[in-house]
Amino acid sequence: MKQKKLFITAVLTVVCLMAKADEGMWMLQLMKEQHLIDQMKKQGLVLEADDIYSPNQVSLKDAVGIFGGGCTGEIISEDGLILTNHHCGFDAIQQHSSVEHDYLKNGFWSMSREEELPSEGLQFTFIERIQNVTEEVNRFMKEKNLNDIDLLTGPYLRTLANQFLEESDLKGKPGIVTELLPFYAGNQYYLFFKKIYPDIRMVAAPPQSIGKFGGETDNWMWPRHTCDFSVFRIYADKNGEPAPYSPENIPLKCKKHLSISLKGLEEGDYAMIIGFPGSTERYLTGSEIKSMMEAENEPRIKVRGARQDVLKEEMAKSDKVRIQYASKYARSSNYWKNSIGMNKAIVDNNVLKTKAEQETRFAEFAKSQNNKEYENVVGKIDELVASMNSTKYVLTAFNEVFRSGMEFGSPSQIMKNLKKALAEKNKKDIEKYCELLKTAYATIHNKDYDHEVDRKVAKVLFPLYAEMTDKRPDIYNIIQKQYKGDYNRFVDDMYDNSILSSQANLDKFLKKPTVKAIEKDLATEYSLSKFAFNQELYARYMESMKALEPLHKIYVRGLCEMYAPTPKAADANFTIRLTYGNVKSYSPKDGVLYNYYTTLKGVMEKEDPNNPEFIVPEKLKELYNKKDYGRYAMKNGELPTCFLTTNDITGGNSGSPVINGRGELIGCAFDGNWESLSGDINFDNDLQRCIAVDIRYVLFIIEKLGGCQRLINEMTIIE
Repeated sequence: MKQKKLFITAVLTVVCLMAKADEGMWMLQLMKEQHLIDQMKKQGLVLEADDIYSPNQVSLKDAVGIFGGGCTGEIISEDGLILTNHHCGFDAIQQHSSVEHDYLKNGFWSMSREEELPSEGLQFTFIERIQNVTEEVNRFMKEKNLNDIDLLTGPYLRTLANQFLEESDLKGKPGIVTELLPFYAGNQYYLFFKKIYPDIRMVAAPPQSIGKFGGETDNWMWPRHTCDFSVFRIYADKNGEPAPYSPENIPLKCKKHLSISLKGLEEGDYAMIIGFPGSTERYLTGSEIKSMMEAENEPRIKVRGARQDVLKEEMAKSDKVRIQYASKYARSSNYWKNSIGMNKAIVDNNVLKTKAEQETRFAEFAKSQNNKEYENVVGKIDELVASMNSTKYVLTAFNEVFRSGMEFGSPSQIMKNLKKALAEKNKKDIEKYCELLKTAYATIHNKDYDHEVDRKVAKVLFPLYAEMTDKRPDIYNIIQKQYKGDYNRFVDDMYDNSILSSQANLDKFLKKPTVKAIEKDLATEYSLSKFAFNQELYARYMESMKALEPLHKIYVRGLCEMYAPTPKAADANFTIRLTYGNVKSYSPKDGVLYNYYTTLKGVMEKEDPNNPEFIVPEKLKELYNKKDYGRYAMKNGELPTCFLTTNDITGGNSGSPVINGRGELIGCAFDGNWESLSGDINFDNDLQRCIAVDIRYVLFIIEKLGGCQRLINEMTIIE
């Protein structure tokens, strides 16, 4: 048994993680052990491993961090200037926008540091240290008699992470937190020490007509002409340590920033990305992929499509509503179209057939090893997937409709507590929960919420959910009995007459709160109903997951052994990773060849004054007509806009730096291509492409259109 454990460890830490082609989101700290650097150098890398990642010295890793909660950003000046995507900065841009100051439509260009705008809630996170703690976690699980799902869903990972921090030399340091995460389905565990800066200010953003050019139509598509960037800055206290916003804070003096290359790109040039890919699932069985298509993607596509139709119509009527819902719509639409593209790509790229072939090979491997655990694991997974498929479908539909589709509701727990306090005539608690109700009202009716828009969404989604499944919260019984199935009448009653429907209703209730008013409150009844239904659904789903997780752990370990010495990278989990590849064109189908770059000419060719997704600003047209590109033009006189590489990316990589073989910034990654949207579950070397905005287009927009020469002067530019 001991020899088996040692063999597994060796497979996972060395053999399984060696580099291969362009596939793989590789862990920086294992580059040397994996011999990854040798493969990268064969493709054009000039740097050494320590230049990219070193626990003992400054490296490229120190110029990259987590932007906000779901994107990547890179440091492009010694004074803490951050480059990320426009869509990553979209929430902050929208937060600062109003009808009077419409930064979404017109862009934002700060002409001095005094004009840089504090962005509440936005933060930037550096990775300070990475530590393998697999042995410690396994020992802890044994001591506590925990299984994998208990560890992953309980408080244990957080408890352990805090314990590791308490025992480290970083204890008590400003901004330091720890995160403990599983890799290879729990076969390994790594601890991440993070340093979080909470004072991030908006510096520059192009108008939406440039930063989101092509909009929903071009999303996930090539050829692309979107200048998807925004610029922010990290501020710190006088000692350079993380601190909440203060007018006294100063720009952070960063220990590492990326130099920027204007030398241009050629087909075949080396390109690598360091970033924080969010999630891949490349170890799924065929049955799990089919379940993803039918029980996750399909209901998500249906619900989001219906909601987006309402939002789009309302946003077109009002600038106020357009600004309020711009970020919500963008987030919804992005994953909606991704789900459509993924289902299509799974079919077009024969992913299910590829997985079936892998499972056949795995069965043969298991038999050759006389390993009964491996022989039976796929069948057990398939049985579980079949049994939980219906629950997963309902859970997806429920989440899309009731958790992210509609915003209005009642703080049911506060109402329950207030009802109890009123029944017991507890004045202190009555006052307490009445104050909490005021806070809840302000949270719901925030600056980005429109009650009438949400009402229209509800009138579409309530009946849609009923069409999709007969497994429904109890509120549907009330709709049938009291409203005779008239969803519009029910929604109007709830949105007009509930306690939190309006300030007037709330004030009336707070003037004389009663148990009867709470019991009659439709929004409270609705919220209690969906909460109870969600608990029931989630418990049923987690019961299946409790059995599924250990099976995945076995299957992933077995696949690594089967493929040895061919490498298999750990699935993405929003930890820092490196992908490498080359600048490369591609052919999606017979007779079609896509060049590896686009130019500003394509922007003009796509212009459509009648389509808001393809509006071209007059100033950009003037610059184009004059060919006023300065030092950012290519040798042929054209201005580059976007380019393609073979890098392996997914969500979370948005905003990641695309870096050449000398460690210089050449672009900012922002998308994948339509034909390979099955890449999160099955990488395709021929089709997989990363779409990046060329850094020359970014600098051109900053300087020539935004007039922010001061930002250009901050950067280290190599011509």
